Amino acid sequence: MAYGLATIMLDGAPQAVLVRADRYVALSHWGERRQLPELLADWPKIIGKLEQWSGDETAFGEGGSFSDVEVLAPYRPSQVFCTGANYKKHVVGLIMGDPSMRTAEHENLPEDELKARVEAMMDQRAKALPFVFLKLPSCVIGPHNDVVLPRNVEKPDWELELGVVIGQRAHHVSAAEAMDYVAGFAVVNDVTAREHIFRRDGSAIGADWLSGKCFPTFLPFGPMIVPRSAVSNPYDLQLTLKVNGKTYQDENTSDMMASIERQIEYLSDRVVLEPGDLICTGSPYGNGSAFGVFLKPGDEIEATIDGLGTQRNRCVAEA
Repeated sequence: MAYGLATIMLDGAPQAVLVRADRYVALSHWGERRQLPELLADWPKIIGKLEQWSGDETAFGEGGSFSDVEVLAPYRPSQVFCTGANYKKHVVGLIMGDPSMRTAEHENLPEDELKARVEAMMDQRAKALPFVFLKLPSCVIGPHNDVVLPRNVEKPDWELELGVVIGQRAHHVSAAEAMDYVAGFAVVNDVTAREHIFRRDGSAIGADWLSGKCFPTFLPFGPMIVPRSAVSNPYDLQLTLKVNGKTYQDENTSDMMASIERQIEYLSDRVVLEPGDLICTGSPYGNGSAFGVFLKPGDEIEATIDGLGTQRNRCVAEA
């Protein structure tokens, strides 16, 4: 039965709740008073209880409306990892649509030659190790909070992604066993200051992920975490993002190049993954750069992944 874990404001305080078909029940109903980080730290023991509680017809029949409450970010992760360039069509669209994304080797090439060269580069990258960068936990906001557009950013862009939540400590984990360490999945939007990623000031020694990715409010997270057992196939989820009602991203996770398993294998071979760590698995085609459209104050972003819920974030100018 499809259900999710969320954090809402209830009686003036954050409360962990189970969500099913737009109804919620506080976990305290069943005597569980811990918040999501503590539950994730105890995931192998708690998941069986969550599955049992999700089938409590009486409780959900009397539960509240999830649409009518203040939904917070599920929690603030200790570590956030982002897998870059993980959808071929996405990268080709970025480079073809936004000249600022091109490196020196791409400049002054005819469009058809540029496209062919970028597609060939992506074919090679698909065979290589995943490319991962870090994003600050301080970027995290809830699924309905405002995205603040910084005054020193000219090209704020959206990147709807499938988020993977770790449920057990993982170190040197193989791809074959990687899914055993996943607690669940969530909607994330890796908002990006597009023009800051590749610096033109002569001091760059590579992509500037701090300037490009880590402004406050640049990671809407939620509305809930759907346990792995409640997602039949994470490689057949539709990702849809609209800005002011116009659809820009409408792609499927089946286009992911480096699988979730490969990403976990790669990460756990280099760092220790802890319960609650969040992996943003890459964004498909349809970012603003592909269309020459960027976020501006007053815009409303609506981001949905099948079965995982919808974010609605308003864009506001930095005070």
